[in-house]
Amino acid sequence: MPMKKIKKKVDQIWNRIKKIALHIILNPKRSLIFAFNSCIEIIRNNILFFIFLLVNLFASTILRYFTIHTVDNILNFKPMLADLAIILALGSFSFFMKRKNRFTYLFTVTIILSILCIINSLYYTFYTSYVSVSLISTVQYLFQVKDSVTENVFKIHDFSYLFAPIALLLVHLRLKKTRRIKDGEKRDNSKAIVSLCTSGVLAIIFIMTLTSLEIGRFAKQWNREYIVMQFGIYAYHLNDLVKSVEPKVTSLFGYDNALKRFNEYYQDVPNTQMKTNEYTNIFEGKNIISIHCESMQQVNMTLSFNGEELTPNLNKLASDSLYFSNFYSQVSVGTSSDTEFTLNTSLMPTNSGTAFVSYFNREYVSIPKLLKEKGYYTFSMHANNGSYWNRNVMHESLGYDHFYSKKEYDIDEVIGLGLSDKSFFKQSIEKIKEINAKGKPYYGTVIMLTNHTPFAEVDKYGEFDVDIKEDLLDEEGNPVINEETGEVEKISYPYMEGTKLGNYFKSVHYADEALGEFLQGLEEEGLMENTVIVLYGDHDARLPKADYNRLFNYDKENDATLPSETEGFYKVDSNQYELLRRVPFLIYSKETKESLHKEITTVMGMYDVMPTLGNMFGFYNKYQLGKDIFNTTDDNIVIFPNGNWMTNKVYYNTQKGNFLSLKEEPISEEYIKSCQEYSEKLLNVSNSLIVFDLIKKDRQTMESESDYIEEKVAE
Repeated sequence: MPMKKIKKKVDQIWNRIKKIALHIILNPKRSLIFAFNSCIEIIRNNILFFIFLLVNLFASTILRYFTIHTVDNILNFKPMLADLAIILALGSFSFFMKRKNRFTYLFTVTIILSILCIINSLYYTFYTSYVSVSLISTVQYLFQVKDSVTENVFKIHDFSYLFAPIALLLVHLRLKKTRRIKDGEKRDNSKAIVSLCTSGVLAIIFIMTLTSLEIGRFAKQWNREYIVMQFGIYAYHLNDLVKSVEPKVTSLFGYDNALKRFNEYYQDVPNTQMKTNEYTNIFEGKNIISIHCESMQQVNMTLSFNGEELTPNLNKLASDSLYFSNFYSQVSVGTSSDTEFTLNTSLMPTNSGTAFVSYFNREYVSIPKLLKEKGYYTFSMHANNGSYWNRNVMHESLGYDHFYSKKEYDIDEVIGLGLSDKSFFKQSIEKIKEINAKGKPYYGTVIMLTNHTPFAEVDKYGEFDVDIKEDLLDEEGNPVINEETGEVEKISYPYMEGTKLGNYFKSVHYADEALGEFLQGLEEEGLMENTVIVLYGDHDARLPKADYNRLFNYDKENDATLPSETEGFYKVDSNQYELLRRVPFLIYSKETKESLHKEITTVMGMYDVMPTLGNMFGFYNKYQLGKDIFNTTDDNIVIFPNGNWMTNKVYYNTQKGNFLSLKEEPISEEYIKSCQEYSEKLLNVSNSLIVFDLIKKDRQTMESESDYIEEKVAE
């Protein structure tokens, strides 16, 4: 349509709107009745269009409910308004089409939006986050753990979003049968313009309801759950699309602001280690074997079943180590790869994509690189495909001299995703012996695999019961003796048997046995001499809260979870669940110093590992975001990629805007505000540094300045 005709049409509509407004002011009652009747008439004449609006709005609303699980998400008007504005805008284009093509267009859009809801529903179950365009490159890794997805992710409600296209199709067929749909070449441009204008009005009303804080969080896109809660799923994805292309246009978009944030943060950071403590250089020159424990949570170390510890080897090692019992991983969607990245660089995962996949070609200061400068040989070992999480590329980028992947192992025993941990450790010892024989100090990361979701191969984990066995008593309370065996008869209660968490515990016990065999093998081969063991859990097992409620509140008489109103009931709510996600971290040496055998309870994150080890082994990274835990008092803060954070005093949930006090003392608003501002600042600095490759640019600047000074001195 020529621009003059469009302008004329818009003018006509605007004049009609002014007349209607004047009529409403002069005749409010009649106008209200007329408006109501007009709306009914408009709906009757455009049933398919309004059904399109309703079913897609319904799908986006139940998505928020099924993922975040609060009634507030059903009643929250703001995201519904934003979703409706976008759905209305999408639907309005159907009026520009010929009548015979409108259903095809509306049906196609509905299918796309429904698939979007299904993908987000599945993704949220696994990652507790919403999917991003920037994460498309990581979909390949889900296929490699497809059993985990089908076992732990698919829920019945994930298919409820198919209601939208099915309902639209049924309405279309019904209208066609009753001949209320007219085919033809006619386009309704005026309806399209009115719909677009209405969408714009709704968008303006929505924007007017926003606070500056909400707008700021929307622009930063750190907290996806918060954005979906306040802006709706469709606005989130539009914003995500913009943020996802940001790394591709770094020279055009945001570089100046990123550099400003970077310079402000690092302007007072010294280029060399300034602080010292009792652990400074205590391990300088010693070998390091870093054990990456897949899905190992700290809660496992506190559990016993029928008098048998769940993790006896890990517990024994912790008792002889510097054991950090309040330690948290800081992973995003990159899971294990995020841990490897954060531990080795003391940087945070990115807010779009993953460092291992999307930013492998950046320059990083890492533990392997810094130790290589001190004469170390560096290596990593993992009996999985080298391409998984792009490790074969990223490990080289981090500075590992060699990555021993699946192709260098004999896959003689398979459990779960690949080579069993026991076989992996046995073969790795032989490789470490060869490395040790070269006479150079070394830093090696060995990455476990068996204790990985879905924890389904319980028949391969060995015998470890997670039920409750008690002596069978007679009516007088005396033990019942079996006449044939002479032993006390037992009665068994299922407890955790058959649950996902119970299967996880069986897998954990196997992993602990494998760990014990590895440590024993290192000892027998003399590889524990002059060597420090660093062990950490990479992330939690991401298992359902309901199983934890059963674990802590089991009613054995009824084989059920106790009612929540029961005295002493331990409720695992969202915040308590986050605290249960902490993982073990310890540093072990055969030295018998008293200072090397104690528990540290200060809250600590994965990004604190590098500066803590750096002080002990004599290396330093100017760009590290974490702190040496022995140089902190009560002020350490652990920041999570979703914007949540915690200190020794409080766990703060940014998405929900509430907190859990960890000490019996009042928490001031100023304290919350200060920590919140710091966490946002750190997340932005880390993301800017990675996306815009600012370490490389900063070093180039320093080299240029150094060359200039040398030239001047020479002159």
